[in-house]
Amino acid sequence: MSKTIAKTEWHPASWQSHPASQQAAYPDKAALERAVAELGRLPPITTSWEVDALKEQLAAAQRGDAFVLQGGDCAETFDECTSENIVAKLKILLQMSLVMIYGLKKPVVRIGRMAGQYAKPRSADTETREGKTLPSFRGDLVNRPGFTPDERIPEPQMILRGYERAAMTLNFVRSLIDGGFADLHHPEYWDLDWVGHSHAAEEYRHIVRSISNSLDFLETVSGRHFHQTMRANIYAAHEGLHLHYEQAQTRFVGREGRERWYDLTTHFPWIGMRTAELDGAHVEYFRGIANPLGVKVGPGMTREWIQDLVRVLNPNNEPGRLTLIHRYGAKSIEERLPELIAAVKETGSPVLWICDPMHGNTESTAEGIKTRRFDNVVAELEAAFRVHAQMGTYLGGVHLELTGENVTECTGGARGLTDADLARAYKSTVDPRLNYEQAMEVAMRISGL
Repeated sequence: MSKTIAKTEWHPASWQSHPASQQAAYPDKAALERAVAELGRLPPITTSWEVDALKEQLAAAQRGDAFVLQGGDCAETFDECTSENIVAKLKILLQMSLVMIYGLKKPVVRIGRMAGQYAKPRSADTETREGKTLPSFRGDLVNRPGFTPDERIPEPQMILRGYERAAMTLNFVRSLIDGGFADLHHPEYWDLDWVGHSHAAEEYRHIVRSISNSLDFLETVSGRHFHQTMRANIYAAHEGLHLHYEQAQTRFVGREGRERWYDLTTHFPWIGMRTAELDGAHVEYFRGIANPLGVKVGPGMTREWIQDLVRVLNPNNEPGRLTLIHRYGAKSIEERLPELIAAVKETGSPVLWICDPMHGNTESTAEGIKTRRFDNVVAELEAAFRVHAQMGTYLGGVHLELTGENVTECTGGARGLTDADLARAYKSTVDPRLNYEQAMEVAMRISGL
């Protein structure tokens, strides 16, 4: 039996009357309040019309008319907010989307895990090393990774630093796109120098040549340029974990006869499974914002739980509003995902289904290094396509942790990386990411499915 959810008046801070998990314990509450107030006075990072435009595109993906590529770092860091890193992320997203458009023959919606992915959930509030116990590192939005008392104390000013870097990141992304960086007429802008040796490189260049030749032919015959080929929008997304940060940039926007609250820290926030409690603070906050939103779902998510979440988060059955990002792992997806799909179907609510083949396949090597096996990532993704086809639903996207850097964090793939290779270029401070070659191989697999 589903729970009856009490409907209370919503406002951006109403979450504070609900149990809030995964929140930092700030010793100086007054300093936190001052930082939140200051952030609330600053201009928003995104705009409501950008948010609404994304919702329309996600609605198209729900109908099977588009495919969503969501990807980026597991956790952004302030130090890595550089033009080189931002450009590398854009290049890999653009290249992957081009391959998918070529293979799937439909538009691809690009959503970067960027411009705000500065907070991370932790399995424990504290960490112990050599007999010393300190607060866990919760991402640059909260504290610092160094293992000293001063570095691990949650610092309210960090949310302002996070806002600044998120705004700088998205501003640079917009400038690149407006300047023609994402123009299909010039895909050579997207080349990553270090991947010339990759076996995927020549296959990618073949696709680029084919698309460019087709585009040139169509424009020659029609005598005009196709505007949409000259601009590829990149939307921003992050886990809406740090609720004070989200609250501070929540704005009431009235236009076209509609007045609604928007979370303008990002276009597409999502709730992790650890914070998806029905009576919890995150669900309370998310139910009141107009953004399209995601929920991570997986093992432990019961039929009643998912049905109640769908009803609370999308009570009006609004297309494009709710995305369910499933993460089961290659070993259990075919057994567990059909139950979840059947439960959601019973609600009659439209949802967008996205596969996250990363988080359910995390494991540790004998040396204790966290990694993911490329074969398991691909196996879960392929199984997801099969299950949705069998259930009569549409898998409308993929959610990946990836980077344009030449890292060695996940084993397998084109170069056959092994556990011994991980130490060569393991840069992630949290979860392992696909490198360029592995990410492109995933894109090519999707294009062939």
